[in-house]
Amino acid sequence: MAGAPPPRAPPRSGKTWQDPNRRLVLGCLFRVSDRCGMAYRQDISHCFGDGLLARAEYDRLLAQTQPRLAQLAAARRDGSLPLLQLPDARDDLAACEQLAAHLMRDTSALVFLGTGGSSLGAQALAQSIDLYRPIAPAAQGKPRFHFLDNLDPWAMDSVLSDLDLRSTRFLIVSKSGGTAETLMQALTAIGRIEAAGGGKYIKHHFGVITEPGDRPLRRLAAQYDIPVVDHPPRVGGRYAVLTAVGMVPAICLGLDPVAIRTGAAALLDPLDPEAGAVEPAAIPAAEGAALSVAAARTLAQPMQVFMPYGDRLERFAMWHRQLWAESLGKQGKGTTPVTALGPVDQHSQLQLYLGGPRDKLYTIFTQSLAGAGPRAVTDDPDLAWLSGRTIGDLADAEQRATIDTLIANGRPLRTIAIDRPDAPTIGALMMHFMLETILAADLLGVDPFDQPAVEEGKQRARAYLAELGG
Repeated sequence: MAGAPPPRAPPRSGKTWQDPNRRLVLGCLFRVSDRCGMAYRQDISHCFGDGLLARAEYDRLLAQTQPRLAQLAAARRDGSLPLLQLPDARDDLAACEQLAAHLMRDTSALVFLGTGGSSLGAQALAQSIDLYRPIAPAAQGKPRFHFLDNLDPWAMDSVLSDLDLRSTRFLIVSKSGGTAETLMQALTAIGRIEAAGGGKYIKHHFGVITEPGDRPLRRLAAQYDIPVVDHPPRVGGRYAVLTAVGMVPAICLGLDPVAIRTGAAALLDPLDPEAGAVEPAAIPAAEGAALSVAAARTLAQPMQVFMPYGDRLERFAMWHRQLWAESLGKQGKGTTPVTALGPVDQHSQLQLYLGGPRDKLYTIFTQSLAGAGPRAVTDDPDLAWLSGRTIGDLADAEQRATIDTLIANGRPLRTIAIDRPDAPTIGALMMHFMLETILAADLLGVDPFDQPAVEEGKQRARAYLAELGG
C-alpha cells in the first residue's frame, strides 16, 4: 500500500532489546519502593560480545570501584563529603521554603539567573514536570518561569522588556558569588527595576543563593537588603542540585524537595556502612563507571552519547553533560559527552551513529510512552498505519526501533528505563550520575571536584573587558 511503512527488517545480530518491564538482563533493577515507590532499570547486556567490550576488562574495572565505594560509605557516615549527606538533610529546607515564598509572592514571572551548575539542575527539575519549554504558558496558579543561563544580550533585553517588572522576581545563583556572567545579569536586572521606578522595592524582587563570606554577590545583596540562602561551601556547583540551588527552584515549581532527596537517598542505601562490604555489582553507578572507562580504554570509544526519548529528560542530559565533561576532562583524560534527543535526532545524528566511526558508547533513556498524548484521526487509506495511534505510540515504536537498530549494527548500548520522571526518580537518577562520575574519575585517576583548565579563559575575558576602559 502506498504510504505504508516498510516491514521491519530483523536485526542482523538476531538480538533485540528486551523491555525491562518484562525481563531483566545483565544490569541493575534499582527499586526504592521502601522509600518512594519508584524504580529505574539499567541494562548493559548489549555492551558485550564480538567486536564489543570484553567482559573480563569490565569485571576488572568494576572490582576496582570497591575501595572507592568503601571510602564513599565512610564519607557518608563521617560527613567528609557533604554531597552524600544532602539526601537525608531536612534542616536546611525551612530557609529554602522561606526564600521560595518570598519569590512567589504576587509574582507573574520568576526569572532564574545563573549558569552551569547554578542553573542546569533546576532546568532539569522544571522540565521533568513540563515547566521548561520554548513556549510555556503559565501553569494554573503559577507564574511563568524563565531560565537565563547563557549570557546573551538580546535574550536578556527581550525578557526584561517583555515582562511586567512590577510583578517579576529574580533568583540569582552563584556558588562563588563572583561569576561574571551572573553578576552582569543581576546588575542589569536591578538597573531595569530602578529605571522603572522600583528602586526602593529591590529587595522584594530578588533572592540570592551564594557561599558565605565576602563575595561580590553577597555584597550586592547586602546593599539592597536582598534575602540570601547559603550555598554549602564544600559542595561543588555542578554537584549542587540537591542543595538550595535545586531545592529553592523545586519549591517554586511545585515539586516536593523531600521526594527529590528521598529518591537520591535511596540510591545511597547500599553504601550504608552497617550493611557490610559494598558490592560494586549492586551499585548501578559503579556499573556505569566501569562500563564507560572500559569502553574508552579497550574499544577506543572516547565519546559518550546520552540520548533520552521524550522532551522531559532533555535538560537532564544537558546537566549530565556539564557534570561529566568538567569533572573528568583533565590531564589528557576523560571522554566527550554528546547529547542527543529522541526521536528528533534520528533525523540528524543517527546516520553518524550507524554509518560513522565506531568511537561511541550509547546510553538511551526510555520512558513509558505508548498510549500517551493525542490520537491521530484520518480516513486516508495511505495513512491507515497511523490512524488511531497516539503520538506516544509512534514515539515508543521509534525508541524501540533505534535501540534494536544500534544493537543489530554492533554498537555498545546501555539502556535506562523509567516509568516517568517524577520527583523521586529524578532525584535517584541525579545521584546515580553524580556517583558514576566520581567513580569514573577514580578509575581514570583524576579529581572529580576541580576544574583548573577553565580559569585561564576567565582571566583572559576579564582582561579583555578591562581593555575597553571607562
